[in-house]
Amino acid sequence: MKILLNNNSLFKSLRPFNDLGFVPTMGGIHKGHLSLINKSNKLCKKTIVSIFVNPKQFNNKKDLKSYPRNIKKDLKILKKSKKVNFVYVPKFEDIFKNKKKSKIKLAKKDIILCAKSRKGHFEGVLDVMDKLTKIVNPQKIFMGEKDFQQLYLVKKLLEKKYKTKVVPCKTIRDKNKVALSSRNFLLNRSDLNIASEIYEKIKNIKKNIKNKKNISSFLKLQKKELKNNYKIKIDYLELRNTKDLKISISKKNSKLFIAYYLNNVRLIDNL
Repeated sequence: MKILLNNNSLFKSLRPFNDLGFVPTMGGIHKGHLSLINKSNKLCKKTIVSIFVNPKQFNNKKDLKSYPRNIKKDLKILKKSKKVNFVYVPKFEDIFKNKKKSKIKLAKKDIILCAKSRKGHFEGVLDVMDKLTKIVNPQKIFMGEKDFQQLYLVKKLLEKKYKTKVVPCKTIRDKNKVALSSRNFLLNRSDLNIASEIYEKIKNIKKNIKNKKNISSFLKLQKKELKNNYKIKIDYLELRNTKDLKISISKKNSKLFIAYYLNNVRLIDNL
């Protein structure tokens, strides 16, 4: 496993390869990331993982400050996996060479779900993914379905602009069925138990949707119950079509999306 600390090192190391799988991360490496790496190993000859906490996608400075970082631990896990050929650990200047403001803007129809409550977040995500793709030039990028809206927007932008395929990978969950996330490191055992209970509730809500004539009213009621029962703030609880993320009136080709705050940590999930 070769660690690449700047762009010159990256260009020199990657030049011979034309079948490269890319797993972009912000660190906090967990089993979810390792599953993306496994998928890359199956479909590509070489795999590169990036570790870069992108300040431009944080709409809250406190959130950026508290985001879990442990580069030594991350590198140890990646090395132990024996499935990573390169790890790219760039500095801010390596990604954002010039100080030009990003021209990326979300279409009005895309300002939904997380984009509605996290102003500027996805513009930051799309900007860094655009720049990383240009630098790394991978044939395939592997991203998890837990961040489904992110996956949807990144795929739409990059596949139109580059000869790169964005490969969706299933959400990996812990033994309590909580979707794995780097933010989970900020939760205690009690919080994780609550998150596990909320997952089971969401699962039942999705199961019962098919029997409801007015899905919107049903979800409003369920959202209120979840807030009252668990004393949590919920950003959204919505059923949306997986192809275009429009509000869905049927369970078919749809996912139930939720974002909520647990002990001031924002968690998202979909199923």
